[in-house]
Amino acid sequence: MKLLVVGRTRFTFPLDETLERRFAALSAELDWRQMGTGRSTDDRFALAPPFPIRRIDGLAFYLALPLRVGRELRRFRPDAVLAQGLQETALVLLARTLARVPTKVIADVHGDWATPTRLYGSRARRLLDPLADALARIGLRRADGIRTISGYTSGLVRVAGREPNAEFPAYMDLEPFLGPTAPLPETPTALFVGVLERYKAIDVLASAWPAVRERVPEARLHVVGSGSLAAPVGEGITWSRSLSTAEVAAALDEATLLVLPSRSEGMGRVLVEAFCRGRGVVGSDVGGIPDLVHDGENGLLVEPGDVAALADALARVLGDPTLAERLGQEAHESSTAWIATPQEFAQRLRDLVERVTRLPA
Repeated sequence: MKLLVVGRTRFTFPLDETLERRFAALSAELDWRQMGTGRSTDDRFALAPPFPIRRIDGLAFYLALPLRVGRELRRFRPDAVLAQGLQETALVLLARTLARVPTKVIADVHGDWATPTRLYGSRARRLLDPLADALARIGLRRADGIRTISGYTSGLVRVAGREPNAEFPAYMDLEPFLGPTAPLPETPTALFVGVLERYKAIDVLASAWPAVRERVPEARLHVVGSGSLAAPVGEGITWSRSLSTAEVAAALDEATLLVLPSRSEGMGRVLVEAFCRGRGVVGSDVGGIPDLVHDGENGLLVEPGDVAALADALARVLGDPTLAERLGQEAHESSTAWIATPQEFAQRLRDLVERVTRLPA
């Protein structure tokens, strides 16, 4: 069974151990090709080199995508294409028409499809809202199959009038996060891991932090990530542009809790990583976060964008070691429901491809 995966992921080589395990597991189940961006001599990857003008790199990628996908459809002859996003799905459907092939197209829905232009990148991207929304509607309506990653994303798809063909989490290599958990640190520390974009609400966290410090003067905030927004600065804040998977696990061990104040979230892999390390979560009651975080059990939930509520929740946990310990223990117990091996992920993906390819045209 041949599968072409289409997305805009930027790959660097040699691949890290996490991706190596993923692709090794896929190779045992499927004959696959991956499209994205980067440079590689590995013929399993059909990558577009980064566009010289960074500001229009995304636009250039999507304008060229139908022709690039059409070429791969004719050359590789896959049984199915997994398009990572509804806008990408619409462009793959166009490529299929141009290539005149019967390949099935599966839409991979990871979150709210209105987010990329509204809450990601520069505000100028809002000009693309009508086009992005139209492409998403086409992708959702005309895809041969749909895969979702959580109850939340399945709900979005059902409201739009489609039934998912499969629901299972995105690939997560949790091996670096498994094993005995570390005790909570002596210094109360909150950890944020994610891109610095509006949908992650790093601005809300930055606004809430001074109030946290007023109530818990010794509190620390470690921010990990980069993006179009600047990292917050202030008393008790440290910033890391990026960390390896093993370093994220170590940062969780050095933290009291994970904070995820997103305005939109499909699932949030870092939530599961925090659970595996026995760390509770302070997060927004939005999107797929409440699928994992249960208020008062393995974390605290607040309304998205509520600076005062976020500050209060952070101060409560950072200032109360007993509460932090209880939330962490519950979080660790919650992790078992989300742990899957790379092999299990690959098998679920193969089953989805087989199911969709059997559907009538």
